Amino acid sequence: MQGTIAPLRPIARVGAYVALTKPRIIELLLITTVPTMVVAQRGIPSIWLMVATVVGGSFAAGGANAINMYVDRDIDALMERTKNRPLVTGVIEPRHALIFAVALEAVAFAWLWGFVNLVSALLAVAACLFYVFIYTLWLKRSSSHNIVIGGAAGAVPVLIGWTAVTGSLDWAPVVLFAVIFYWTPPHFWALAIRYREDYDAADVPMLPSVVDLRTCAIRILAYTVFLWALTLVFSFVADMGLLYLVSAIVLGAIFTGLAVQLLRDATPKMAMRLFTFSITYITLLFGAMALDQILVGAA
Repeated sequence: MQGTIAPLRPIARVGAYVALTKPRIIELLLITTVPTMVVAQRGIPSIWLMVATVVGGSFAAGGANAINMYVDRDIDALMERTKNRPLVTGVIEPRHALIFAVALEAVAFAWLWGFVNLVSALLAVAACLFYVFIYTLWLKRSSSHNIVIGGAAGAVPVLIGWTAVTGSLDWAPVVLFAVIFYWTPPHFWALAIRYREDYDAADVPMLPSVVDLRTCAIRILAYTVFLWALTLVFSFVADMGLLYLVSAIVLGAIFTGLAVQLLRDATPKMAMRLFTFSITYITLLFGAMALDQILVGAA
């Protein structure tokens, strides 16, 4: 339930609105956007284009995340991990949060259309609509496939990054979309194992709450292996260099190894090790992707 608190100072109130956008999630999305732009450009795109795409993408993702918080404020109050979010504590009124979120989406569309291109702007809005209506309002509370299907929204930034440079799509960004799509379930399920009691309390059918941990670990391993294969497919579809290929092989092997360990030791502690590495994995994979093309372009 919302509490009654003293008025906040302006800086603290700004911080609360920033928290609505889930900045840590936005960071992960942006980690994938800029390297994708480098691959699409086969080198470093203009600084302005990268800044414009990142800013617009941040607005779009932030707006979608804020709408998610608006919709989920009832279950957020029941979960230990989310009980201190601004709409739960009453720092921000729900109506103000919704207005803020919709305004962010409008600004994102106008910004991307004006400074990037219409295709990227439409993709950003489509990702928001999918995240809100398909994941948040429908699947999250009704299906254990929630994060599998809903995770597609988090894969759209690679399409935005690619179209920002080229204005169109082809097979390389589609495979890269699939990479993020299949990375999301093992990444999120590992975290959900740690907080399965939260999802039980909120009656949210996240996979670790509806199956035993071994079954969940098997699914994590299956998705991780398929993810590994997709990263190798991308190397050939996108004509990547040796640096990326070796990085994809090594990072995929480590990720898969941790998934196997989780299958052998299906505990929250091991799941958090996998979750932590999953962030390192996607950061290093996309970093290697960008560096690979920068070095190729400089050769």
